[in-house]
Amino acid sequence: MEYTDAPTQPEQVTWDTMQCPYCGTTLPANATSCTNCDWTIEQTKPAEPKASDAMAILLSIIPGLGHIYKGHRVMGAFILFLITPLAIAFAIIAAVASAGWGILMLIPYWGAVMLHVWAIEDRVTPTPDEGEQY
Repeated sequence: MEYTDAPTQPEQVTWDTMQCPYCGTTLPANATSCTNCDWTIEQTKPAEPKASDAMAILLSIIPGLGHIYKGHRVMGAFILFLITPLAIAFAIIAAVASAGWGILMLIPYWGAVMLHVWAIEDRVTPTPDEGEQY
């Protein structure tokens, strides 16, 4: 056996293995803890849950509230206070011009707002942990 200061060759990670995020040990793909260090899968899960897409869609019954819920405050306020009143005004004008059928233009608008809020990434910022108060 020969002594050397050269680093060892890293093991190849395949589809059925993963590396430990702490020490780099090769583990099975479904490992929940490391055999070489104290890493567990609970340590790498986010502390704060993400915003619920279903709740954001439900809040989008009033267009813009779902965006605000997911952390897109400027976009939500823009939709809520500018775009939605304009869409309603155009639908009313179209309804007058088309014997009431123009009001149905609001259905695809509401659907598009709900689809958009479902598709965007969350920007919810976690609240700072103040620890235990004594």
